[in-house]
Amino acid sequence: MADTTCHMSISLDGFVAGPDQSLDQPLGRRGGELHTWHMPGADVGAADLQAAGWLMRPRGAYVMGRNMFGPVRGEWDQDWQGWWGSEPPYHAPVFVLTHHAHEPIELEGGTTFHFVTDGFDAAYARAVEVAGDEGIDIAGGASTVRQALAAGVVDELTLDIAPVLLGSGERIFADGSETFDFEPVEVLHSPLTTHVRYRRRS
Repeated sequence: MADTTCHMSISLDGFVAGPDQSLDQPLGRRGGELHTWHMPGADVGAADLQAAGWLMRPRGAYVMGRNMFGPVRGEWDQDWQGWWGSEPPYHAPVFVLTHHAHEPIELEGGTTFHFVTDGFDAAYARAVEVAGDEGIDIAGGASTVRQALAAGVVDELTLDIAPVLLGSGERIFADGSETFDFEPVEVLHSPLTTHVRYRRRS
């Protein structure tokens, strides 16, 4: 089966997004502070550039949640095509989890958003079908990553640990979780972030 990755920026207290996500604050309040290490204008170093290469490596398919795709909730009552403009960075099929059906959205550069209403397992199965040897990435947000971890499909998990405390928001590790079936295989650090790449224990 194709290798499945997941790459998330996370606060010291375990949040990958702040509270109150909205059109004006897609990462929630203060959520942007987790991502300074790869944002334009930041004083990034070699470690951050290498981790950004991990984040942006091409994949054969992606799975993401409805909240990651955009701020629209409930029925599709807006002509929303994602946060990324006419040419998103994926350049591959993206399977979006949603409770509300939507026709596929084909954009420039090879990205097509497909909307899947029958759960994570169905979306992941479709991603496996099209990814081939190029692999799959679980793109977020928090709920989708939790489902992927619970399903045991993530082979490589990279966490960019920002020196930030958010206090509340969205977590990728479910309350009550007591096992972490990964081991660190590479660690990079900069003043902005500590990047830890984990692989699932064989």
